[in-house]
Amino acid sequence: MSAPRIAPRSLARRTTAAIAATAIAALVLAACTGGGGEDGTTTDGSQGFPDDGCTHITIATSSEKVNMLDELAAAFKDSPEHDGLDTCATVRPTNVSSGNAARYLTAGDDWPSDDRSLWPTLWSPASTVWTDRVAAAASPSLVGEPASFTRTPVVFGMPEPMAKALGYPEKPISITDLERLCQDPSGWGSVGKDIWGAFKISKTNPNTSTTGLSTILMQSYEASGKADALTSADVDAAADFSRVFEECVIHYGDTTGNVLSTLYDETQNGANGSAYVSAVALEETSLLNYNQGNPDSHTVQPGETLTPPKTKLVAVYPANGSMWSDNPVTVLGADWVTAEQRTAGEAFAEFLQTTPAQKILPEYGFRPLDESVPLGDLFTAKFGVDPAQPAVTLPKPEVDVISTAIDQWTQVRKPSSVLELIDISGSMDDPIGDGRSRLDGAIEGAQTTLGHFRSSDEVGVWAFTTGISSDEGEGIQVLRDVTALGADGEKLDSSLDDLRYAQRNGTPLYDAVLTAYEAMSERAEPGRINAIVVLSDGEDTDSTTSLDSLIAKIGKSSKEGGDDAPVRIFTIAYGEGADPTALQRIADATGGQMFDASDAERIDLVFASVINNF
Repeated sequence: MSAPRIAPRSLARRTTAAIAATAIAALVLAACTGGGGEDGTTTDGSQGFPDDGCTHITIATSSEKVNMLDELAAAFKDSPEHDGLDTCATVRPTNVSSGNAARYLTAGDDWPSDDRSLWPTLWSPASTVWTDRVAAAASPSLVGEPASFTRTPVVFGMPEPMAKALGYPEKPISITDLERLCQDPSGWGSVGKDIWGAFKISKTNPNTSTTGLSTILMQSYEASGKADALTSADVDAAADFSRVFEECVIHYGDTTGNVLSTLYDETQNGANGSAYVSAVALEETSLLNYNQGNPDSHTVQPGETLTPPKTKLVAVYPANGSMWSDNPVTVLGADWVTAEQRTAGEAFAEFLQTTPAQKILPEYGFRPLDESVPLGDLFTAKFGVDPAQPAVTLPKPEVDVISTAIDQWTQVRKPSSVLELIDISGSMDDPIGDGRSRLDGAIEGAQTTLGHFRSSDEVGVWAFTTGISSDEGEGIQVLRDVTALGADGEKLDSSLDDLRYAQRNGTPLYDAVLTAYEAMSERAEPGRINAIVVLSDGEDTDSTTSLDSLIAKIGKSSKEGGDDAPVRIFTIAYGEGADPTALQRIADATGGQMFDASDAERIDLVFASVINNF
């Protein structure tokens, strides 16, 4: 793992990452085929896993462990634990975020996938925080007996020059130090680095991400001055501290991989990433992946090579302590798990605790529980980490404290100002296979996201096609100006329904995006996440603006130093006729993200994944 590798083209990698992220949200899960059939095909020609004649075991796991679990699954085949089974067993990981898996299990329904081979026997979230929540909200028997098999601390990854400006590595850096930089109107200028602009942090959404959840708990620990026994009262008292900390968040992603991919590309293109983000809350293992050239922690394919970034990230271990992701594994007590699968799953869980299994973990940036296992060359300053850190471990609080922290984040998170820009061209009348047209799916997807916004968040909706006009310009219809949502959720829901009767003609995509970007830039505020969500099901056919001209105009704020109130564009490539290359370029130009909804039936879930970024 530590050898330098050569990366594929940036755009191809970014597009793959976007597709993978959406696939997770939609449960079109990316499956590893370790131990499967030689040709990688399935028995019925569908997605899923090949039938190799062995008991099939799926382990649902967070993305950063997929590569490692694939190798552990192969090693399991040659273990005494496997030899003790009556029949052979094949373990295959599937990638699903810890928070999403927790919600699926808590819902009390079947695993939401048409392919039963993806229904998990084993679950390995990033932290026992999630198994505890499922046990409390559903049933302890559903999550069985979780046992940690590896761990990784939560840190702040910073470009090395930025960390050194704060005194790294000689001076310990605390969360309070970062909070002060957030508060200081001069930003990096307060430490003599005016050219770097504002201090910007990236954090993930704690509803889906272990790192995001751990970070808000670490903020509460910091504000309370405690190193253990955090209470709900402590969390409540930390509200003002956390609110300030949230003010310098660029946007909330559902995974750190998306932010790290953007940072990687900024770094490789010579911008050093300083215009995009100053610090990323992430797990140490994700930082190690980044520094090896795998920013999104994707499944590395045989023969694939990776290129380390020009500027590495270094791990800032908060001076007053870090929480750890303790990575449990458990056999689910779900009714779809057969007795044979349960027995094989228990054998695999037992294997993970053995020395041969523990020796594999450091190769993938995870710390073994077996202290006799050496960490190896990866856990060194060369790759931005310190094996002697963190000096202080912050324990996992009780379930009720965690719930208080998540509820508080909903109130103190950075407010958003979002414009949804929806393509209503003629092709939106095409069916998507479930009795709905593409437009039906887009409307319902947008409607389902309204509950994600607070009344203080600003939300607007525009539609675009040829042959229409409004005060905003040709080709634009304004359903709702970008204003505070307030109590208008039901009214906006009705306005979205009106799109079903709108005229539908050509696709002036680039003109519409430029008009929306200029309008949002004029009203953008530093204290908000300013964003545009663009949904399009086709290629541009009617714009006077070229794609290159559009990119040049919307990419201005991506220069060195950046913008105090950047407008980021998040694009949805909707249906098979969409232009993912153009939509990826548009998102990349502003530090946003492209989401793939080529399976149009999944648009509701894709919309929800997009909104998790705000």
